[in-house]
Amino acid sequence: MQTPFRPRALALAAGLVAALMTLPAGAVKPVTWDDLANDHKTTNDVLTYGLGLKAQRHSPLKTINTKNVSKLVPAWSFSYGGEKQRGQEGQVLVHDGVIYVTASYSRFYALDAKSGKQLWAYEHRLPDDIRPCCDVVNRGPAIYGDKIFFGTLDARIVALDRATGKVVWNEKFGDHKVGYTMTGAPFVVKDKKSGKVLLVHGSSGDEFGVVGKLFARDVDTGEEVWMRPLVEGHVGRLNGKDSVPTGDPKAPTWPNDPNSKTGKVEAWSQGGGAPWQTATFDIETNTIVVGTGNPAPWNTWKRTGADKKPLNWPSLYTSGQAYIDASTGELKGFFSHTPNDAWDFSGNNSVLLFEYKDPKTGKQVKASAHADRNGYFFVTDREKLSAGGGHPWKQNAIIGAWPFVDGITWTKGFNLKTGMPEVPMEQYPPEPKAGADKGDSIFVSPPFLGGTNWMPMAYSPETELFYIPANHWAMDYWAENVTYKAGAAYLGQGFRIKRLFDDHVGVLRAIDPKTGKIAWEHKEKLPLWAGTVTTAGGLLFTGTSDGYVKAFDAKNGKELWKFQTGSGVVSVPVTWEQDGEQYLAIQSGYGGAVPLWGGDMAELTKTVTQGGATWVFKLPK
Repeated sequence: MQTPFRPRALALAAGLVAALMTLPAGAVKPVTWDDLANDHKTTNDVLTYGLGLKAQRHSPLKTINTKNVSKLVPAWSFSYGGEKQRGQEGQVLVHDGVIYVTASYSRFYALDAKSGKQLWAYEHRLPDDIRPCCDVVNRGPAIYGDKIFFGTLDARIVALDRATGKVVWNEKFGDHKVGYTMTGAPFVVKDKKSGKVLLVHGSSGDEFGVVGKLFARDVDTGEEVWMRPLVEGHVGRLNGKDSVPTGDPKAPTWPNDPNSKTGKVEAWSQGGGAPWQTATFDIETNTIVVGTGNPAPWNTWKRTGADKKPLNWPSLYTSGQAYIDASTGELKGFFSHTPNDAWDFSGNNSVLLFEYKDPKTGKQVKASAHADRNGYFFVTDREKLSAGGGHPWKQNAIIGAWPFVDGITWTKGFNLKTGMPEVPMEQYPPEPKAGADKGDSIFVSPPFLGGTNWMPMAYSPETELFYIPANHWAMDYWAENVTYKAGAAYLGQGFRIKRLFDDHVGVLRAIDPKTGKIAWEHKEKLPLWAGTVTTAGGLLFTGTSDGYVKAFDAKNGKELWKFQTGSGVVSVPVTWEQDGEQYLAIQSGYGGAVPLWGGDMAELTKTVTQGGATWVFKLPK
């Protein structure tokens, strides 16, 4: 079995790069809370991960549209240089004529949006013992006031001066030596009760058995305001003091750890649940919505009691969507996508907030949408989940659960009355027999890399469809004996990713959230690992692993334009308007989990060259 990725010590030895060139004095225009709250409406900037607090990834721009997109040409490209070319999975931000972009190995660049000229660069000094599981990626920054924020691979959150790139504050939130790290973009919210603007960020590290945590910080000082663990039984913090536990303090949905000789060590001690993707924010209810990671270890039998019935031990609050009070960090509600997740389906990829009119009642529904690695597209009632009232396991908030990929084996479907999956027992990998190191192998689809993965889907209010970058693949899967050791991989499972179909792996699909019907699809030979964005010009943009950035007609899926960037595209596109022209930006640079963990898929993508660059496109004058 492949082990988690460890970058070369030589690449990590590089130190901090001071500001190479700074913006003119007084040139920085502060970003206000109103700017962030209206990001989904404005067109001259991109201020949030998701193009709005609801993360619908939709732009009202229509200068580039279905009729003229075929004329798009490169405006410029910027290379990150050096040997640190790994995966580039970021989404850029744009403000006041400046692009802010993060790159692999915890690097940061400020670029002139019209010319691509570098304004300043920051390179975080990384120790040689970091433990990122799935490549040395960074998915983007957050912005507020005169500062820009991003997370680092050594479990820090850093604030930089937007004009110079100099460090304003730098806070350590976990021990990187035991597996804590950060790859997701942070997010800015405003607490409705106190009026404070908070920087919200999560942690990564499930594959090393850490306990996932969500943090809220003072944007000016970096001081922690609250912390919420996402594994049942662990206690949160508020203003530097212990607050309430997550769920039941006795953690009844987790059994005693079978590896413990004393019986006092419990499985939730290293339970996973890391919220490593970016949150969304419901302003009306003052609720932060975030996906939670897989439980640790992957081996379900280490988290199942003596009755050997996994669904009786759901490993709360992992592999689901959590609803958290922005004022206190307390858990309001939770919906589990994969109770007692035995397949590393996790639940982190973005939870989008949207509204629609119920076709039966005509009433407006305030909902959340999530395309999960387990292959199901979920629509949940966010009003119920944000209602508070303790820490219930609110599976009754389910509205719909539809498969968005083919060939799913792990479940027969979801019961909409209970919100629970119907899992055949033969889809849980058998425990190793006495004296054996591993159990019998089973066939599972989708594999742990998922029907989709971290790459965010988009929504279009014009078509009322969601657009999911998906993959058709499977895995051979078997249980292995495992004991927790700090800093070591904590899986307890072996695997081999394999093809499901001969003609394609990637499949871009448009889905109707009211019916679950697939409106159209587009197939790709290689896995899809890039995010999406829609526009009022009727377009959908995304990237492909063989190096193309592509535009599709959002109504019917017709491919209208493509451009070869020279390396696989595994990032997230954005679009904005400047001086009367509409621009499109995307990062190019192949990497991520597929070439590291992908089995047969890693072999398939060996021909893809590495790179590291930002590409910007526009229509010719």
